[in-house]
Amino acid sequence: MSLIQDIAILRQIPMLSDFSDDQLRLLAFSAEAMDMISGSFLFDEGERADSGIVIAKGNVSLQVRGPHGFKEVESVGPGVLLGETAMLVETRRPARAVCIGPVRVIRIRRALFKRMIQEFPELARRLFEVHASRFQATVAALTPIGDKMQELSDIADAAPLRGSRDD
Repeated sequence: MSLIQDIAILRQIPMLSDFSDDQLRLLAFSAEAMDMISGSFLFDEGERADSGIVIAKGNVSLQVRGPHGFKEVESVGPGVLLGETAMLVETRRPARAVCIGPVRVIRIRRALFKRMIQEFPELARRLFEVHASRFQATVAALTPIGDKMQELSDIADAAPLRGSRDD
């Protein structure tokens, strides 16, 4: 794939959608493009994550370890960013990623991404706003669950103990 094609793929990633053409060109040029064969592991569950990986071509199976081995939880294809959080902070991979057929990826190391947002502070501000909005939406979605849990706790606290005997 060419640099122009890599830029087009990166432009599809929501986290990178605010990047200018020049910023995407710099990112694509500095990132590591890799061609993988079928059955290759992009990363393993629990492994230290130091980069985000954009699927440029092909499909990847995301698998988690269960009591009877690994089980696919999702299959992803071109235009997907795996490890968005890993581009910002130290973290571990929550799943194993296995190539299904030939796959081309663009690996964006955390150090590169941090350098980009340091050199372009407006990107850092926009990323912060996007993540703050996501966290607010998550809190709003979880609030009713927390309220229900409190109601159940209050009911359990108010209910008399069954099976106890007054002597």
